[in-house]
Formats: sequence, structure tokens, C-alpha cells
Amino acid sequence: MKIAFVGKGGSGKTTLSSLFIRHLAANEAHVVAVDADINQHLGAALGLDEEEAAALPAMGAQLPLIKEYLRGSNPRIASAETMIKTTPPGEGSRLLRVCEDNPIYDACARTVGLDDGDIRLMATGPFTESDLGVACYHSKVGAVELCLNHLVDGPEEYVVVDMTAGSDSFASGMFTRFDMTFLVAEPTRKGVSVYRQYKDYARDFGVALKVVGNKVQGEDDLEFLRAEVGDDLLVTVGHSDWVRAMEKGRPARFELLEAENRMALQALQNAAEDSHGQRDWERYTQQMVHFHLKNAESWGNEKTGVDLAAQVDPAFVLDEHRAQTGAAQPV
Repeated sequence: MKIAFVGKGGSGKTTLSSLFIRHLAANEAHVVAVDADINQHLGAALGLDEEEAAALPAMGAQLPLIKEYLRGSNPRIASAETMIKTTPPGEGSRLLRVCEDNPIYDACARTVGLDDGDIRLMATGPFTESDLGVACYHSKVGAVELCLNHLVDGPEEYVVVDMTAGSDSFASGMFTRFDMTFLVAEPTRKGVSVYRQYKDYARDFGVALKVVGNKVQGEDDLEFLRAEVGDDLLVTVGHSDWVRAMEKGRPARFELLEAENRMALQALQNAAEDSHGQRDWERYTQQMVHFHLKNAESWGNEKTGVDLAAQVDPAFVLDEHRAQTGAAQPV
């Protein structure tokens, strides 16, 4: 499953996503974790020290390699330079799997050892001095979107993405790339404002959205969230001594996380697995094409100097079976 964690800044989305990743690893799932927030904190939340977190390779810096690898032998793509963040796969494209070795993982992913197993961690990379004043967040996450467009995942395989704060992800089609989006909300008016934005934007695209109430301290907080988000409220999380110790850099073993919080994480996994049964590969592919054509018309054609609509393979539908050979060959 592909899982996104979103929420306003300070809501606790990075903490919750890191706990969910640890929970999946403890359940022996295969996990690729992606820090897609410009404020890069997921590595630290997973136990990396400052030097290790800073040494994570930036996916954006490897964009030429990513494009060239994913292009494969697709005859509709004249060169890697003509690929943009929304370029969809077609016959001949290379596809990514969670459990494999490939040049993209070699260049962009690092193995992180957790208490109960290893996961792969990737990061968009922070703004650099050369980016200031000339680059935006969306130029950084383009590499993430391109990889998600070419990724197929099977049972017990998870891609967990810690997204940027707020509703910025709606400036691209990346918000449609997930089987489940967990929106982390505090029991405040500001805390639920991002939920309303997500709910409104996602309604027409069939995005599965559930709210995780965080920093819930009592019945009044719970009633507030129920009134504001209704049936979308999946579970709530309260104070955690384990999390407080983790934030100080002194976490106990994950098995000592409070029982009620372990149950909350299991509820997230159950919801994600339920959403897997609703996966519609044809709609998923159509949404890819929809956003690619929008981006091509608005800026991509002018930037690349080619008609990017020609990159669309009308007979192609992404699905699990196409990844068995590592390339999008006819089924």
C-alpha cells in the first residue's frame, strides 16, 4: 500500500508517520519511507543523528538518473530530458518494486535499522542556497511523484510518505498516488482547517482520507473532533512518554510503546489494508494521465520544447502484474 501522512505544521504528522513505520517493521512488512517535507525531520524521528540525517542523499539531485532509469525503452519518450514529474509509464518503461535492488535505490535510499527490522529511507532533500528565490517546493518533490507513478506494490509492501505541511500537495497530482491518506489533526480550529481543505480538494478524485486525532487530552477534545470531522475520524492519540523520550533522543525499545498507542497504530494498518481492496488500477492510471496533460499544457510543453501529450500510452494500465519482469511489457 502507498500511505501519505499530511497535516498542518506542528500537528505531529512526522511523529505519527515514524511510529507507523516502526509498527510496520515490527509486523515484518517491507517498507520504503519517503520524507517529502522540505523541513526534513523523518530521519531524526526514525533514530538518525543529525550527521546521519544530513547525509541522506537528495532525490531531487538524482533526477537525471531517475528519469533515465524509468524511461527504459519506452519509444514514446525521446529522451530523459523530456520527462517531467508527471510523465506516466508506458510499454517499455521500467517500473519500481518495494522489494528489489535498482539504481534509484542505490543512489537515493539508505537502510535504517529499527528495533524490529530494517526499512529503506528516501528524502526529497532540503532547500539549498542555490534554490533560494528561484525554486519552489514542487520542484523538489517532482522526483517523488515520478517514482510513485512508476511504482507497483504488493501484499505486505508499504510506501509511507511524510508529506509537506498544509495542502501544498494539491498543486500537483501526487495527492492521488496513495491508497490511504492519514490526516493528523489536533483538536483545534486550526487543526481541522487542513482537513476541510483536503476533504474539498480530494472529493472528486476518490482519495481515501481518514483523520488521526493527535494530542487529544480528554473527552472534550474527542467530542470536538467528532463534531468537526464526523465519520472520517479513525482513531485518536494522546500523550506518550515513549514519544517524549524519542524526541529527546533517548527512545526505549519500540515494544515498550504504550498499549493504547500500539492499538491506534494497528487501527491505521487495518484501515490501510481495507483500502487496498478498493484499489482501481485503471482509475489510478487515468489520474496520472489527467495531471500529466494538465502540466504539459500549462508549462511542460514550453519548458521541454516537445508535445508531452505524445508520451501517453493509451493502451497502458499500470498494475501489479506488469512489474514481474521489472518493465512495463504487454501482459
